[in-house]
Amino acid sequence: MRLTLAFAAAAVLATATPGAAEAPLRCAVDGTFAPHAMPKLGGGVEGFNVDLFTEVARRMGRQIIIESASFAGLIPAMNAGRYDFLCAPTTATPERAQNMLFTEGYLYTAYQFGIRRGSAPLKSLEDLRGKTISVNKGSIYDTWAQANAARYGFTVQAYDTNTDAVQAVVSGRAYANLAGTTVIKFAATRSPQFVPDLLLKETRAHWAAPFPLQSVALRNEVDRVLECMKKDGTIARLSEKWFGVKPEADDAENIVFPGSGVPGLPGYDPTPHTAPC
Repeated sequence: MRLTLAFAAAAVLATATPGAAEAPLRCAVDGTFAPHAMPKLGGGVEGFNVDLFTEVARRMGRQIIIESASFAGLIPAMNAGRYDFLCAPTTATPERAQNMLFTEGYLYTAYQFGIRRGSAPLKSLEDLRGKTISVNKGSIYDTWAQANAARYGFTVQAYDTNTDAVQAVVSGRAYANLAGTTVIKFAATRSPQFVPDLLLKETRAHWAAPFPLQSVALRNEVDRVLECMKKDGTIARLSEKWFGVKPEADDAENIVFPGSGVPGLPGYDPTPHTAPC
């Protein structure tokens, strides 16, 4: 991915309450990361995260401007003051939480395999022995596969796009594709011969919205709105719409986490509160 910040010519401007006195919220997504954000006919972007934060802004009575840019430049641009927060799915890690605030997670992300429909399911990593795994070249999944190929006895095929990696499974050139959970689910909605399979639960992490360290009040306000959207089922419905699978009761789409932020990470505030739903 390019290391320069390349902004799309058009941005999404979502209108909330007409005549709202406050300035529009400003955020950004990686507009090539389907199905979270992707180009749409007529300009702009669409996807799960676009729908999610358009609804967040509506409930706050604010307009929101969602720009499309290279992910590599989003965090520096936010910290430089270009954005109020990021609408792009961002993995909440201890390292990142030292330099920014996170809302609670609205999705879990984890490594997952997808296989061709009718293939024997993978019950553990030991079932990969002697098989070929496809990955998106240069991704974190490529890194994991290269590092673990000898340990588990599989072969790695790296492709320029994950779409090509999925096609390798469908055509029989590879046994399984390794990617993130939402990407695997989305690919399954586009190819009936491709189905989600083994999930590596130990890699699970929160996808949350990051804010500059000084934006405590705005982080907390968005955090409360996300909680309300979990309670009334909105996030779960958006998840099923875009990923094609109904979230389980213990998925982040349905869990209201205590406090504000991601429990256990820097910037988390354990103070109890009641979301004004």
